[in-house]
Amino acid sequence: MSRVIFYTATTLNGFIADDHDSLDWLFAAPGGEGGDEDFQSFLAGIGVLVQGSSTYRWVVEHEDLIAHPEKWPGYYGDRPTWVFSSREQPRVPGVDIRFAAGDVRDAWPEIEKAAGERDVWIVGGGDLAGQFADAGLLDEVRVSIAPATLPSGKPLLPRRLGPDRLELTAVRRAGAFAELAYAVRAGRP
Repeated sequence: MSRVIFYTATTLNGFIADDHDSLDWLFAAPGGEGGDEDFQSFLAGIGVLVQGSSTYRWVVEHEDLIAHPEKWPGYYGDRPTWVFSSREQPRVPGVDIRFAAGDVRDAWPEIEKAAGERDVWIVGGGDLAGQFADAGLLDEVRVSIAPATLPSGKPLLPRRLGPDRLELTAVRRAGAFAELAYAVRAGRP
C-alpha cells in the first residue's frame, strides 16, 4: 500500500513560503536546492506527486516551465502529478498533470492506483497536507528545517496535530538543515 508523505522544507519559525508564495528564502540557504543522496533515495520511491495550486504556480513561473517544459523531468521525472486547485492553472506541455478540485478523498482512489507500489509525495502546500491529514490519508511528515526565519508567510501545517497523532521516527543533519520525520497516527478510512 502506498504511503502519503508530506516532505517539505520550513523556516526555523514554521513557514514554508513567504506571503507571496515564494520559496526564494529556501534557495538562499546552503543546500536549499536539495538533491542530496537521501533525497534522491526518497524520490526513487515516489510514484505520484501531489501539489497545491500555489506551489504548482510558483514552480511553473519560477522555472519558466511553460516555455521550458524540458526542465520538469529534471526535477520530478515522469511521475504523474495531481494539482489541487479551484482556479484555472497553466498546463506544462508534455507533462502528466491531472487537475483536481474538492475533497482529496474523491481523488484518492486514482492517486493510489497511479502510485502502484510506490509512495505519494505531497510536495506542498501545508493546507493540502492538512486536508490529507483530515481525511486520515497522511502517513508521514518529513520536514527539513532551514537556517532561516521569515516575519510571516504560509504555515508549515495549519492544523492541530498533537503528540497523540505524531511520533518522531528519525532525526538527521543534512548540511545546514535539520531533518525530522514523524509518523502520523490515524487509520485510513
